[in-house]
Amino acid sequence: MIRFRHIHKSFGKNKVLNNIDLAVGGPGIVAILGPNGSGKSTLIKSLLGLVIPDQGEIFLADEKINRQWKYREKISYLPQLARFPENLKVKELSNLIKDLRQQHACREEELIRLFNLESFLNKPLRNLSGGTRQKVNILLSLMFDNPVLVLDEPTVGLDPVAIIQLKKWLNQERKDGKLILLTSHIMKVVEELANEIIFLLEGDVYFQGTQSDLEEITGESNLEASIAGILMRNNAVSDAKSNQTPMLIL
Repeated sequence: MIRFRHIHKSFGKNKVLNNIDLAVGGPGIVAILGPNGSGKSTLIKSLLGLVIPDQGEIFLADEKINRQWKYREKISYLPQLARFPENLKVKELSNLIKDLRQQHACREEELIRLFNLESFLNKPLRNLSGGTRQKVNILLSLMFDNPVLVLDEPTVGLDPVAIIQLKKWLNQERKDGKLILLTSHIMKVVEELANEIIFLLEGDVYFQGTQSDLEEITGESNLEASIAGILMRNNAVSDAKSNQTPMLIL
């Protein structure tokens, strides 16, 4: 359903995406993993049209979406850090988002009940705790019934009960045929949810496949150990290169 074809992106001299070429089908939950600076956020923002690639093409359901906007109606996006107008009440912000998207928020009431937000709807956002703000973030992102969900660190700030509720919700969305892309630094969440893993390293696709495939390749027994092993080997290679004695060419 989503195809990145030969995507390059640099910010000044910093090359962030280096010839990314991958396809993601659906339905299912695909985890996009990698260390800080690996290109995860830039790849996601390229899909959303928030970053324009220097080269390459992006397709959604066989439609080329470079420099387009209409396709965004098919995507629900949950940002990692949601910055809300502090003076608005939760209900006012919800109505504002619905007016902007011009879509029917058919999942709104269900999500309000799921995360026990009823008592917060008429409270200003400045008075909410970090965990409650993240629940509002989830509400605003997922209240529309779209075929593609893009979730950037969705469990940040959530209490254990809310995390369980969110995982149940996402599993049901997968069963209903949605394609869900998520990033997370919490490997337990990825292990429980993801059908497929994409691991980015220094702007390249290092791995794409299942968790069991990755464990077999790395020789580790779980996802966290597999990721740690990749990063330690990569750091060791980088250190070895940096410690090489430069040759004097005469």
